[in-house]
Order: sequence, then structure tokens, then C-alpha cells
Amino acid sequence: MTALITRDELAAAIEIGAVTVVDALGGEYHAQQHLPGALALVLADVDARASAVLPDRDAAIVTYCSNPACPNSGQVADRLTHLGYTNVRKYREGIQDWVEAGLPTETA
Repeated sequence: MTALITRDELAAAIEIGAVTVVDALGGEYHAQQHLPGALALVLADVDARASAVLPDRDAAIVTYCSNPACPNSGQVADRLTHLGYTNVRKYREGIQDWVEAGLPTETA
């Protein structure tokens, strides 16, 4: 099971540039709104694209999707771990929690 990260921990890591954030929703969801600097990477593309978009397998990576009911972030995190990524965590509460807390987002 993937380790979790809290909103406050993630916000601090983003602020200092200490994490790569992965939006597991992708597509239109990512284009409309995503966490600052987040890369879009959905489960179907992980095997083909992970090494290109996430070249450092030891870097801090956090996956997220919409909310705790959304399975995407866990699935992407598990797949990354299976592929040899060593520092993957999941922001379980997702973008819904981020937005409700009034934190900044970006659009494509």
C-alpha cells in the first residue's frame, strides 16, 4: 500500500520544489484544473511514459486524483512502485480537498 501525504506536507513540498506531482485524472480534468506543476499521467500511460516524464526513480513523487473515492491515484502510485520508483506517496484527499482549502491551482 502506498504511503500517504497530507495536504500541508504536500503544499510545503510543492512550495520548495521538493516533489513531482502527478495528476492521475489526466485529460480534460488536468486541462481544466490541477495542482501547481502537476504532470498528467493516467494508469493506461504509466508503462509507456513514466521513464520519460519521471526519469529519476528515487525522486519524491506524489499522485492524486479527485477525492478519496477515486481509485486512480492509488493505481498509478502502485504501478510506479512496481516499475521501481522508490519514493511514491499518494495525496488521498485529492484536488477536491485542495480546492476547498483555498489553495492555488493551475490550468493547461
